[in-house]
Amino acid sequence: MTVLEVQDIHKSYGENEILKGVSLSIEKGQVLVLLGPSGSGKSTLLRTLNGLETIDQGNIIFNGQSLIQSEKAWQKVRPEIGMVFQSYDLFPNLTVLENILLGPLKVQKKKRALIESEALNLLERVGLQSKAEAYPRELSGGQKQRVAIVRALIMKPQLLLFDEVTASLDPEMVREVLLVIQDLAAEGMTMFIVTHEMNFARQVADQIIFMDAGKILVTADSETFFNRVESPRVEQFLSSLAF
Repeated sequence: MTVLEVQDIHKSYGENEILKGVSLSIEKGQVLVLLGPSGSGKSTLLRTLNGLETIDQGNIIFNGQSLIQSEKAWQKVRPEIGMVFQSYDLFPNLTVLENILLGPLKVQKKKRALIESEALNLLERVGLQSKAEAYPRELSGGQKQRVAIVRALIMKPQLLLFDEVTASLDPEMVREVLLVIQDLAAEGMTMFIVTHEMNFARQVADQIIFMDAGKILVTADSETFFNRVESPRVEQFLSSLAF
């Protein structure tokens, strides 16, 4: 079943065209990994997929429903498209538990008694139940990012978007975050991941999409992408990462 379909989308900032006719689809339970150099349009593409950025042309279809030109449609589906950012975006004046419960309480209007135990179970799953009453300033970068993942999961999204979630972490903290994402992949969570962690991409991706200069140049399964794709631009990109 196709969860999300992107049809020939374009996005410009002034005279600068960032997305130049991007099309792709994400199937239920699939893990797509988006690779490409800085400035290729990866983050912009990701932000269009949950309505944080509008598009100038094309269509975005979620579970068969077009979302273009309909803020009401976006409001309805946005909780079903979770997003985890590079910068965590936790509220510093709220505890870990309060950060996690904010969405279900304010957006989904759920009762605290019904969701607090679920939040604690999710924290336990990522090894952070003991930090439920801590504040973000008391956490490491890796811990903050795991809290951000739990905050997205508590909304029960059908699709999770990850935008370079390890980019601002110290190397020793990267692994703890990637292990959580790998566990989600093993459980069948539908995910679209932007990353520069090549070994991780190779392990977790069902399909890899390579973007450059606002266009998709290559779409392939992981094995084909890393071993058999005949693309000078891909070879140049991988060489630049010493992969």
